[in-house]
Amino acid sequence: MDLSADVDGEVTILPGEIKLISSGIYVSIPEGYEAQIRPRSGLALKHGIGLVNTPGTIDSDYRGLISVIMINHGKEPFKIKRGDRIAQMVIKEVVRAEIDVRNELDDTMRAHGGFGHTGK
Repeated sequence: MDLSADVDGEVTILPGEIKLISSGIYVSIPEGYEAQIRPRSGLALKHGIGLVNTPGTIDSDYRGLISVIMINHGKEPFKIKRGDRIAQMVIKEVVRAEIDVRNELDDTMRAHGGFGHTGK
């Protein structure tokens, strides 16, 4: 679902600035699920607007106001008005893993290679 801005009048985010923008909604997420807050691709492409922590996670035991931490990576000030769509929220099932502590790991062809190790 889209999250919309719940602001009085309008809020301006200057280039390089980070602001917390309220969505005006509260949620009760069932146990075993989480909400993920994601940026809107159109805002990113057209204005350089992103989210600082993405995806943001809202746990099932949280009962507060959902707000979005927005950043302006663009070159121009960006104005947000009440009702503007600012982010997306996806509800996802959470899998609880059981941790098995070991002194050694099994081997694979890739092993510990990362950060571009497998090529393009």
